[in-house]
Amino acid sequence: MTLIHTGPLGVNTLIVPLKGNKVFIVDPASCEFCGDESLVKDVLARNNMEPVAVFLTHGHFDHVAGLPFLKKSYPDLPVFIHKADSTMLGPSSGIQRQQLNYMGFGDFYAAVSDLPYPDGFLEGGKTLLDAYTAAFKDNLPAWLDAESEAREELSKWTVIHTPGHTMGSVCFYNQADKILISGDTLFYGSWGRTDLGGDETSIQNSLRLLKEKIDPNTLVYPGHDYAGFKMSDCF
Repeated sequence: MTLIHTGPLGVNTLIVPLKGNKVFIVDPASCEFCGDESLVKDVLARNNMEPVAVFLTHGHFDHVAGLPFLKKSYPDLPVFIHKADSTMLGPSSGIQRQQLNYMGFGDFYAAVSDLPYPDGFLEGGKTLLDAYTAAFKDNLPAWLDAESEAREELSKWTVIHTPGHTMGSVCFYNQADKILISGDTLFYGSWGRTDLGGDETSIQNSLRLLKEKIDPNTLVYPGHDYAGFKMSDCF
């Protein structure tokens, strides 16, 4: 797995391998405003990686600012998000403007004023494969055929709905490989803020769920800061 720091708040953008050169991207934030617009694309090209999807842990501006450039670079690249955060995507999202103004960072709105609409939706308890096949059930690409190793790898990732930071926040859990991509729900020794469309009671419930559900030896990759710590270091 490749970790890149992107965008205005140093998001941990992840490029996650499947099989062969196929990868998926989590939370791309590189954009012209920050001077790193082509960073994710450059890493992909340099390593001969082919992105097959973008999966978002939530819809906050700092996690989605890289979408417009990626969609221009890879027009068929689908974007997935939980339905509860889906209104944060799409051109001229009023929610993005409202949240940026609340933070005193209105100048950044231009970077997220032309976001693409989602192509599919993430659902708690389902896998990333489920999300992809639901969105493209009548037009699945060849790399997702029944015998595909990439298909098997995508099926290892389960979506855990963890509302609180936003109401559509999710984590991605690979139980077989003991990896949790936690977005801004869980950090090393901390958890995400709840004043930008979230709820404190909900995030505390989500943290309890993660404590109960996730193997303590699992490596955690949050949306910011230190990554690759063990789940047992958090609780």
